[in-house]
Amino acid sequence: MTREQKIIRAKVGLLELAKQLGNVSQACKMMGYSRDSFYRFKELYDQGGELALQEISRQKPVLKNRVAQEIEDAVVALAIEQPALGQVRIANELAKRGLVVSPAGVRCVWLRHDLQTMNKRLKALEAKMAQERLILTEAQLAALEKAKTEKEAHGEFESEHPGYCGAQDTFYVGNMKGVGRIYQQTFIDTYAKVGFAKLYDRKTPITAADLLNDRVLPFFDSHEIKLLRVLTDRGSEYCGNPERHEYELYLAVEDIDHSRTKTKSPQTTDVIDKCFVAGSRLFFSRARVTARRRAGREAQALPRSLHCRTSFAAPVRARLGPRGFQPATKRA
Repeated sequence: MTREQKIIRAKVGLLELAKQLGNVSQACKMMGYSRDSFYRFKELYDQGGELALQEISRQKPVLKNRVAQEIEDAVVALAIEQPALGQVRIANELAKRGLVVSPAGVRCVWLRHDLQTMNKRLKALEAKMAQERLILTEAQLAALEKAKTEKEAHGEFESEHPGYCGAQDTFYVGNMKGVGRIYQQTFIDTYAKVGFAKLYDRKTPITAADLLNDRVLPFFDSHEIKLLRVLTDRGSEYCGNPERHEYELYLAVEDIDHSRTKTKSPQTTDVIDKCFVAGSRLFFSRARVTARRRAGREAQALPRSLHCRTSFAAPVRARLGPRGFQPATKRA
């Protein structure tokens, strides 16, 4: 029995059950239909019998509003062939070939094939080049070279040897009583993953330069390694006027190139976060233990009281004094 026949049988069964019971509400409750559906079925059955109870209300499925397959294939091929072109220029180039598609349609095709950014299109081009051993055109070579230059300018490169590049970042440790905020200046060699750290009570260009001068460069000099480049974010302690900024002046004196991460795209100093997240947890756990011990010593040093220090009794004692104590003179 097909699904349509089962539906018709259920509707006929509802009508017969209501006739036997003489109660429409009870029959609808037992069969799982509403009273409105019952009267609609009864009207159709009286007019045309069981054939009128066929499922005629089902709409045709709405097909996805997509471009033709040949246009989609052309968009993908052109995106890999010309990765530097945007969606407007892609639509224009296809219009010259007689394939009509809007820039929004090009964007939808890119999203389906994960080609919505130039970097992803370049990766697709490199994968296709590796599989099919293609000979790149001048436009493709220019796009790859431009992307490589931009990545190197913003710190996305492969370290070739120790001292090729070091990543430096500021890590907020916490707040200590009597000291204030504590910051950790962190430096990691991106090739050897050798790290240096030092704590400061402020976040300034002087402290950023002090880490290099006190810990990093002496270590590299002892191993006869030249530090070529430092990668930082665009924080105020690292970036400023080269003529007055202490950190920039120090790098210029030591002949160290300064690379910065791309604006609103932190992507390369993550090596510091990953390497020091475990260390920070260890630091905080030790700091908590130290704080407990210190608090214990301070509590032992305080004079012991016989009175329970509740939230209600404390303000009363602060105003009237301890229980059992009456001042010699009372104010009028």
